[in-house]
Amino acid sequence: MPRIAGRIDLSKNEAILDAAVEVLTERGVSASMEEIARRAGVSKQTIYNHYGSKAELIRALMARRVHEITASLETPGAAENPREALAAFARILLEMAMTSRAVAFMRMAMLDATRLADMGVAVFEAGPRASRRKLAQFLALETAAGRLNCPDPQEAAEFFAGMVLGSYQTASLLGVDTTLDDFRIDRLAREAAHRFLRAYAP
Repeated sequence: MPRIAGRIDLSKNEAILDAAVEVLTERGVSASMEEIARRAGVSKQTIYNHYGSKAELIRALMARRVHEITASLETPGAAENPREALAAFARILLEMAMTSRAVAFMRMAMLDATRLADMGVAVFEAGPRASRRKLAQFLALETAAGRLNCPDPQEAAEFFAGMVLGSYQTASLLGVDTTLDDFRIDRLAREAAHRFLRAYAP
């Protein structure tokens, strides 16, 4: 029975996060918790039971995104095959950055950040910086194992993410058509991993 209850709770949590993305994207951070609760099909109190504030809810949204992006770095065998792990990381990073929902959410965050500095900091710290930090940890472990040579893993993580995203994300945020099919995303991801491994070969 406890396992079933846990699954129900997890389902509610996912519904809250999905609704929050939709509502915040549509209305910005001024969106009410009541509206998010209605969209999720839960009570406002349920949201506050999961998250104490809207800022915590936004951080949770970004944490979920970071987990999806960095999952490939934590799968069994990832450490022994950095090429595949980095290519998978790059592929998911590109896919998630280019979705219409992700672009709309980032536009909202950037717009609200001009009025609410804490909003921009929260999104950046819990999103891009957190994903780079996890990537840097992976690169540090690979360096310690002798499979890579990254004197500054954090800097190397920034280089890799920048190489993957290139100008695609910026173009998308500006409304420029940058549609990438699965084949091209896979090719870009593998090429980025290949070039990175050559640059940081031991």
